[in-house]
Amino acid sequence: MSDQPARALAPAVDAALPGARADLERLVRIPSIWADPAHAADTRRSAEAVAELARDAGAADVRVIAADGGAPAVVARFPGPPGTPTVLLYAHHDVQPTGGDEHWTSPPFEPTERDGRLYGRGAADDKAGVMAHLAVLRAFEGRPPVGVTLFVEGEEESGSPTLPALLREHHELLTSDVIVIADAANPAVDVPALTTTLRGLVDVTVEVAMLERPAHSGVYGGPVGDALTALCRALATLHDADGEVAVAGLVHGTSEAPDLDEAVFRSDVGLLDGVQLLAGGSIPTRSWAKPAVAVLGIDAPRVEESANVLLPRTRARVGMRLAPGDDAVKAQRALAEHLEANVPWGAHVTVTPEPGIAQPFTVDNSGTAYDAARRAFAQAYGNPVVETGIGGSIPFIGEFARVFPGASVLVTGVGDPASRWHGIDESLDLAMFGRAVLAEALLLAELAG
Repeated sequence: MSDQPARALAPAVDAALPGARADLERLVRIPSIWADPAHAADTRRSAEAVAELARDAGAADVRVIAADGGAPAVVARFPGPPGTPTVLLYAHHDVQPTGGDEHWTSPPFEPTERDGRLYGRGAADDKAGVMAHLAVLRAFEGRPPVGVTLFVEGEEESGSPTLPALLREHHELLTSDVIVIADAANPAVDVPALTTTLRGLVDVTVEVAMLERPAHSGVYGGPVGDALTALCRALATLHDADGEVAVAGLVHGTSEAPDLDEAVFRSDVGLLDGVQLLAGGSIPTRSWAKPAVAVLGIDAPRVEESANVLLPRTRARVGMRLAPGDDAVKAQRALAEHLEANVPWGAHVTVTPEPGIAQPFTVDNSGTAYDAARRAFAQAYGNPVVETGIGGSIPFIGEFARVFPGASVLVTGVGDPASRWHGIDESLDLAMFGRAVLAEALLLAELAG
């Protein structure tokens, strides 16, 4: 690919970036936390703001849609020249809770620039994705070289529970040849990535009971155990001594991606000095291609409220990430069976599988759309595209692939390891944002050809 398309598009992209930055800040100021009922009105206000931006960008048709009980989503159509493919550009406008405003260096819903990064909840995940799409459409003055359907969801951070209903109800409106999902990350601010694998996710709740009622630990302790200790012993069997997941029957894969610098990785995650990394293999293998188990919560008395009694019952929530190639239903059953088999002392155990499982997913990275993306992104970033995995789960990607089996799915993003998605001081590298916009504009030009 020559640099002629980039020379032609770069001025238009550069002209669109200041307005996109200003509108990104406007969106970040809206606390669209759909998972919190107190912010339902904010999420609706966020959807209306995105719809207004789409109209201003030249959309021929803009709709705010929702399934029964679901969050508002935005669909905007930008017709292309006859005979060109239709590209669906996906992002989401809902955000995670802040994790405690007091922990942020600057207020989470007041966008603040520091050292070339824009800080704020949603600045990267995923209002940057929303504005990257809109900046591209503005660069083309609302007349892209292909047909474009902009689809901005409103409940991705809640697991997209009503997305299947939306896709069924609006199937014709959303049908496309290529789907570009801007909800992933790059390994560095100047290295573009296409995500090709995602881990799955299952959760269970395990309850352990040993007594009909609390008992005095002095009078009965010794011959009688307590439910919390029994639960802890069961949870401890989920890993072996090296931190490998010990649940039988799970898929364990490998990644051929170059290993990461361990010191940088430890710094990005905030690992304390002396704390060991778990399991074996490269960091990409452990993060993307192996299962992982975490105890997400335990129902037990707070230390300040505890007494010298044997607890009669307690419970915990356990989450398990699944390697690509595994089956979520089978893996959830294996996790439940492991816990049932490892609760000691004859304690009664009940394991309840939680709904909302996410299947692991592997993207088909062949075909002309992927080839076009590799060329476009390499030119915009100045470095070749790397194909990466994600340790997290994005259930809607598999849903798109299932509902639109003929479409090529490209998973891109505007985050980097320092973006701290879902964490404190989430941020966006502004220079990378500009590269992402140029890359997507070049991609649409390539697809038109």
